Amino acid sequence: MESKQIYDMIIIGGGPGGYTAAIYAGRGGLSVLVLEQLGPGGQMATTQHIDNYPGFSEGADGFDLAEKMQNQAQQFGAVTKLEPVTELKLEGEIKEVVTLFGRYQGRTVAIATGASPRKLGLAEEDAFVGKGISYCATCDGMFYRGKTVAVIGGGNSAVEEALYLSRLCEKVYLVHRRDSLRADRAGALAVQKQENIEMVWNSVVTGLTGDPETGKLAALTLQDTQTGKTRPLACQGAFVSIGRVPNTQLVKGLLELDPQGYLVADETTRTSLPGVFAVGDVRKKPLRQIITAAADGAVAASFAQEYLNETK
Repeated sequence: MESKQIYDMIIIGGGPGGYTAAIYAGRGGLSVLVLEQLGPGGQMATTQHIDNYPGFSEGADGFDLAEKMQNQAQQFGAVTKLEPVTELKLEGEIKEVVTLFGRYQGRTVAIATGASPRKLGLAEEDAFVGKGISYCATCDGMFYRGKTVAVIGGGNSAVEEALYLSRLCEKVYLVHRRDSLRADRAGALAVQKQENIEMVWNSVVTGLTGDPETGKLAALTLQDTQTGKTRPLACQGAFVSIGRVPNTQLVKGLLELDPQGYLVADETTRTSLPGVFAVGDVRKKPLRQIITAAADGAVAASFAQEYLNETK
């Protein structure tokens, strides 16, 4: 089905960045369409307890917060359709977004498709998510205060996660598959100075073991990359920090991406094509959190308004 309406802004992705853009754009008088493939919230909706979002002193349920964002956007006139996007045509003043169910036209487009954490690839991994396996220390670190945890990875992100957790946890293992960190020198030195961080070199995680009573993570199975021998490493939590995968398949060849596949856009959120904006985790940026995604949404709506005023 082809829509005859030309929206002022089409937002691809219904996470916190996408819906903040919808709120600000709708409040500014723009006609807004949000296209989301599953439901509101994105990864946020799968987080049971969010304790670092301003204004929620008791914490917030991710699914509940997502619904509130969607409802608020709808109050300002934004329309949501649960339709996976299959193709984009972003050149020219009128852009076209193709879904499995129809075609939509917009004067501006915001790409808010997010990024997914790179997983370990273990068969039992998903069963331990929220029960010991996490992909974000700043999101979930508080639940492991005073406990023993492991961080898996060796880049700057892994080092930052380990340092953050070292201020909360009794013991932090930093598990890396090589014999030296990929992180920059300053980060590596900071890890060495932290007494409760222990390096576990030349090791990869090959298995996860749960506590038979609680079902929560109790230990990792580590394999030595040099000898092939395996051993258990007891811990109550494991933070996987081996990279993220930006959801930019739709825009490859259409918009400029950095070497890691993230959309290139500065703090204005403007991409390499006029009228197209990058919002949230899909954008090249130093910190990926709900609050920074929401900030991108507000900025994108502002610059979309500016772009529309100029083109009119």
